[in-house]
Amino acid sequence: MKIGILSDTHDDIEITKKAVDFLKQKKVDLVLHLGDYVSPPIVKLFKGLKLIGIFGNNDGYKEGLIKAFEEIGGEIKGNFASFQLEGQKIALYHGEFLEISQALAQSQNFDILLTGHRHKSSKKEIGKTLWIEIGALNRSLTKDPQPKVAILELPSKKLKFVKIK
Repeated sequence: MKIGILSDTHDDIEITKKAVDFLKQKKVDLVLHLGDYVSPPIVKLFKGLKLIGIFGNNDGYKEGLIKAFEEIGGEIKGNFASFQLEGQKIALYHGEFLEISQALAQSQNFDILLTGHRHKSSKKEIGKTLWIEIGALNRSLTKDPQPKVAILELPSKKLKFVKIK
């Protein structure tokens, strides 16, 4: 299974369209968005992809976001989600509080922990948990040289960060 991962789009429509086109080209089976869409129109760009998301700290108009997810057949899980895919227990948390992210990784309750919020990409292995911080897709907010998405293959946990230009 091939999963596209992104976060912190913050209404950057141009780069989000490029990321969506890239993920469609790569024929991902699922896209996981870790929050901070900001407004509903950004969600609608994901039409044609299977999208699961959670809320971020800048997602104030939650009713509109929920409706946008429904319109494209996506699923928004709330502020936190955990589920099984390909035998891997996965947790989604926006990452607003670093202490919570660290506790989730250290708990060893998850095979994969996905977070956003800090606008910088990283990959850490803490015991059995692979903790992936995806970074920000928004061009003006990323702390990485360029906005990125990630592609995660399951069950192998092969991960690749991809710059979106």
